[in-house]
Amino acid sequence: MSHTACPALLLAGIASGQGKTTVTAALARYHARAGRRVRVFKVGPDFLDPMILAAASGHPVENLDLWMVGLERSRALLAQAAREADLILIEGAMGLYDGEPSAADLAIAFGVPVAAVIDAGAMAQTFGAVALGLKTYRPIPFSGVIANRVASTGHGEMIRGSLPAGLPLLALLGRAASPLPERHLGLVQASELADLEQRLDALADLVEAGGLTALPPLVDFAPQEQAPLSPLLAGKTIAVARDAAFSFLYPANLQTLEQLGARLAFFSPLNDEAVPAADALWLPGGYPELHAARLSANSAWRDSLRAFHAGDKPMLAECGGMMVLFDALVTVEGQQHAMAGLLPGTVSMGKRLAALGMQELAWPGYPGTLRGHAFHYSRCETPMAPALRATRAKGGEGEAVYRRAHLTASYFHAYFASNPPAAAAIFGA
Repeated sequence: MSHTACPALLLAGIASGQGKTTVTAALARYHARAGRRVRVFKVGPDFLDPMILAAASGHPVENLDLWMVGLERSRALLAQAAREADLILIEGAMGLYDGEPSAADLAIAFGVPVAAVIDAGAMAQTFGAVALGLKTYRPIPFSGVIANRVASTGHGEMIRGSLPAGLPLLALLGRAASPLPERHLGLVQASELADLEQRLDALADLVEAGGLTALPPLVDFAPQEQAPLSPLLAGKTIAVARDAAFSFLYPANLQTLEQLGARLAFFSPLNDEAVPAADALWLPGGYPELHAARLSANSAWRDSLRAFHAGDKPMLAECGGMMVLFDALVTVEGQQHAMAGLLPGTVSMGKRLAALGMQELAWPGYPGTLRGHAFHYSRCETPMAPALRATRAKGGEGEAVYRRAHLTASYFHAYFASNPPAAAAIFGA
């Protein structure tokens, strides 16, 4: 198969909070609005930014990562996008060189030029020093810098004058009139923003006013074929909780289950919908703590959950999905709400991050590991002993994995495509 060329750009920053998601969403909406087919990717494990970027581009957003997703699958995803799209945008994670592997490693691996998004709001000439450092710290394909949150024309001229020759200024962007709101774990979910479309159009206007309208350079993406998966879950139906409380679903996870032969049946605990007839159940992560009172009052879904567990069928509960299985959930305000009671103990929300980072899990009897991550503000107190433990990517003890009959529960978020046979085993293959 021949290589496929497509304009592509990786938007990175010096840290989180520089406005990478805002600028990426603005670019995606600008080009989608102009009639171009835009495919957006997010570096690293992330559920919230992709929701916004999917709304901006009109297409589901996949994750790219040289460790969790892997080089070959990342290449295959990019090659597929290049065959279909007029533009590929990739939003980095944290700072350009943060993490091992980093967004810079990804840019080097695929030859994608980097645009550094720098919040210029609280600096002037130092902007040039920061931009030069990002460009020269390692040899990377570097396209230029985008000055974000520029206060005025005069401020913009100071920033322009600070840049050394040979370091292109791609755009001076003003402050967004309606910035994307945040909460713990990141941005507010796209589905919760009633005015998201207007916000995205305003961001696209900002990009247009800042002159960031030209397509980036063409990048040649090498083809990467992926072998079809064995239908290990053929004939099985998997019930999947999906609503504002349970929304942390990688598109790749849903695709992997379907490629393994499963049929997916979605239901909403928030709407008190009972678990549908199924052979297995998945309670993904999300924000149950924001809806604890409502979930506690909804008896139909909790009764059906207990009945499903009593039927001894496979269940996977990840992070937020696990939180609702304990006896009680205590909110950050200190209010206690009764939960499903399938696991003994209490989960309490905290104001500080309790865990963050890449992890992997060896599933008994299966070679390799399921890769993924953990990111949570809550802690659980339980008399249960872990049946398994995940391992941190750099070594060391990771999240506890609890087992009760055919129920598997952990703060660990698995990326099923990293080990489809192990994922199938969890769901009863």
